[in-house]
Amino acid sequence: MENNLYDFGMIGLGVMGSNFLLNMADNNYKVIGFDLDAAKTKKLEDEATKGTTVKGVTTLQEMVLQLDKPRRIMMLVPAGKPVDDVINNLLPLVEKDDVIIDGGNSHYTDTLRRVKQLDEKGIHFMGMGVSGGEEGARRGPSIMPGGDISAWKRVKPMLEAVSAKVNGEPCVAYMGKDAAGHYVKMVHNGIEYAIMQLISEVYDLMKNLLDQSNNDLAKIFKEWNKEELESFLIEITSEIFLKDDDITGNRLVDDISDKAGSKGTGKWTSQDAMELPVSIPTIDAAVAMRTLSGYKDERKLASEIYQHEIKKIKHKQDHEIKKVKDALYFAMIIAYAQGLAMLNKASAELSMDISLADVVKIWRGGCIIRSSLLEVFYKALKKDKQLANILLSKNVAKLLSKNEKYIRSVINLAVKNKIPVTGLMSALGYFDTYCTERMPTNLIQAQRDFFGAHTYERIDKEGKFHTEWHEEVVQADKKHAETENPQS
Repeated sequence: MENNLYDFGMIGLGVMGSNFLLNMADNNYKVIGFDLDAAKTKKLEDEATKGTTVKGVTTLQEMVLQLDKPRRIMMLVPAGKPVDDVINNLLPLVEKDDVIIDGGNSHYTDTLRRVKQLDEKGIHFMGMGVSGGEEGARRGPSIMPGGDISAWKRVKPMLEAVSAKVNGEPCVAYMGKDAAGHYVKMVHNGIEYAIMQLISEVYDLMKNLLDQSNNDLAKIFKEWNKEELESFLIEITSEIFLKDDDITGNRLVDDISDKAGSKGTGKWTSQDAMELPVSIPTIDAAVAMRTLSGYKDERKLASEIYQHEIKKIKHKQDHEIKKVKDALYFAMIIAYAQGLAMLNKASAELSMDISLADVVKIWRGGCIIRSSLLEVFYKALKKDKQLANILLSKNVAKLLSKNEKYIRSVINLAVKNKIPVTGLMSALGYFDTYCTERMPTNLIQAQRDFFGAHTYERIDKEGKFHTEWHEEVVQADKKHAETENPQS
């Protein structure tokens, strides 16, 4: 009977759950999946590769009883209450030392609570980020597990088998303690928001200012993907411009509403960055622009009030397009830098022991933000594991210095023509500020102390200081007046 037991169980047989399970079966593991919908369990079995061992069931008890002990069970269900509901339904069925994995996009604070809750019952719980979409789940995703180290060791061979591979290396690694897996995935999604915003801005520039058609844009992005911008998001963007709409016959991208949706993970990144605190303005800008895209009626009215005409540039287009590419490259580096800096700070503040080198290593394949840039970051972080910010790497500094003039030029061009490039501007603003030894925030410290006695620090001695500003200002004005008008 032991030989008939299954190696791995999946709760939730939507496209992601079933694809992940089929991927595991293709790698010679016997798998069983649960879903209340019998049509999904049948579909799972029907889509299994011939010769693999795949079973679908419609009761949790049936699945749990057929799993090899200690059991390995994964959930791919919506974040929030559904995860807690599944856990509560599993608890009467599972036993000490069983492993439960949440592979959805749960907020890390929920994961922390669940780790503690299940540890008290002797159950191993892991929060695990999975990136790559439906195709990634089926052929090889980037996987970000964190939490119980003993549980990781028990699922490591399985996850390495199903993950994407880069240079023969699996795109999965232990991310760190407690909720590290879900934290890394949250930041991954924040970077994803930022890069998508940046791409949309350069699309706007090239389409509406440089007069590039969809065919032109497809060709441009295809070429960019062969060069230093090589990445998943650039690749799929080139394909999007060529898709025809079955209804209108137009290119589909032109018939899609400009009101962008979101599932909240980008917002979580911004919120948690403020809590740490750490500065991620390009990610923040991307979240804000998605929100602003929803104000369609207001934007339409405002466009009529403040109407302006964009005069398309008909000359030196190739030259301008090259500058746009280099500006995007610069800004993408900044977006990654902000996310990695957030992980570095969170790892220390929340005691998660996240290895940034491992993070960028597993992001190189399978995930949505995979990019040739990650190879550069990986080499830098292997060389210096203590880098607080990837911008402090000399090799990264060379890339930014090479392209800095182009992002300034492109932003100038956009501003002159009233084309919004909030993401590009925030990336450059972050860079300029990060490279400024003395910021003007000394004035802010003075203002805070003036109106609220919040104190300030000095540059010449340690400690906190407070000044009675009004009295000092009155005396200074009097002294100044006496100097200017000695006769009075």
